[in-house]
Amino acid sequence: MAPNMKFWDDWADVEDMDAMWNHPDVCKEWLAAGEERGQKVHMSRNFDGKPYVTHTEMRAMAEILTSRYFKRLDVAMICAIAEIESARQPLAYRYEKKLQEASTGLMQTLQSTAEWLSTDMGYRAYTIDAVSALLYRPFVSVYFGAAYLKWLSTYDGKKRNEEFVVRGYNGGPRGATEKSTLGYWNKYLIAKQNLPTTARLVLLEFCKLDPQSEVSAKIGEGFAAGFSSTLVKEWTYWEERVSMEDLDDMWRHPEVKREWTQSNEKKGQVRFARDAELQPYLTTTELKAVAEITVARHFADRGVSSVMLRNIAEVSSKRRLYGADGKSGIMQTSYPTVVWLYKDMGYKKCKLRSPEDLWSPFVAMYFGAAYVCWLSTYQGRLRTDEFVVKAYHGGPNGVDNPAAIRFWHRYQDCGQTSSRPAQTQQLQKSGSTGGGQWAALWRRADGNQRTSPSTSVWRRIWASG
Repeated sequence: MAPNMKFWDDWADVEDMDAMWNHPDVCKEWLAAGEERGQKVHMSRNFDGKPYVTHTEMRAMAEILTSRYFKRLDVAMICAIAEIESARQPLAYRYEKKLQEASTGLMQTLQSTAEWLSTDMGYRAYTIDAVSALLYRPFVSVYFGAAYLKWLSTYDGKKRNEEFVVRGYNGGPRGATEKSTLGYWNKYLIAKQNLPTTARLVLLEFCKLDPQSEVSAKIGEGFAAGFSSTLVKEWTYWEERVSMEDLDDMWRHPEVKREWTQSNEKKGQVRFARDAELQPYLTTTELKAVAEITVARHFADRGVSSVMLRNIAEVSSKRRLYGADGKSGIMQTSYPTVVWLYKDMGYKKCKLRSPEDLWSPFVAMYFGAAYVCWLSTYQGRLRTDEFVVKAYHGGPNGVDNPAAIRFWHRYQDCGQTSSRPAQTQQLQKSGSTGGGQWAALWRRADGNQRTSPSTSVWRRIWASG
């Protein structure tokens, strides 16, 4: 039986906890969650009360361990395998009937494999013995999982490719080329594509940019001022946020296909548009498609309007991928509400494991539509659009609140403008050098516009994608 896991400090060495606190992304995430240095750090928990490791924590552990012991091992590979093996749940347990042994922990490592790696292969940075509970420790599990990947990478004295290593992790080196491990490889590819990207500088660091500098002069005074506190981040791709099935349906949507083709998007590399703050968002065409596909799949006979969903997304999040609050997704549905819809109301067509799942447009749209569906017959009565929209914002008992009324008025205004040509409502991803295209790209999501930068600068930033 798996042990209880409440605090990170009880399941990680002091050295590892120091390394986590010293990792900038983890430190930022923990402090934002109310954790304090010198106090025990709480494990995150899903709606079932089970502990899980966040994407940030998982990547940090992989980076820490590879920098210490596995210099050339792919961090993304480790993270993707943890995703499909345990869904980042450190207390994951699976009994392997054929082997009559259980795989445990984040990397679902067999006790016998860990003992062999330690005893025969010399991987002894972490202690492993007959007490299998040690493999529930996040750093221990990731260490031995990474050690096995490292061993597979040079199996039989040959340098092996990524596919061999991943399939070998699932079926052993002899199963790496067997048909039985092909499905695992395909799951891995999807999991790796869906890993959150790490923001990094790709061209210029605009923080503390001196407006009088030579660079500022070339960029333009308005451009420098607008980005004085912003880092240029890499593109976010659709393939990182949605499933292959979702992406295929998007490409089959005629309007989306036309827009993506005109923007020079390629299958496997479709970028999200970005606003003036470089935040990813959906174009009106993309939002329309996501709403229509979601309704057709799951709510075709439930009376849910795709137009209503689009307008709610427009008003509540301005179509931003991560939501107006940076965490609730395009439909701006609170995570507790989503958990309630999933757990208590039976809306389980989309998997829900953590708040970050709402960063997928299709997952966010599904639960937004589910909430609309529930509100439309609240207390067994057929409700008006006005009630549903107000209740979406303020709850069914808050429809008379001033904020809910303002939300309804903005929703109505949004409906009046939804018939305008798409190119007047959205920023463009096109690499065209036409002045109109670049001006549209510079336009903010809220409709305001600043002095646009020079075309050459934008082209350079475009190249960074």
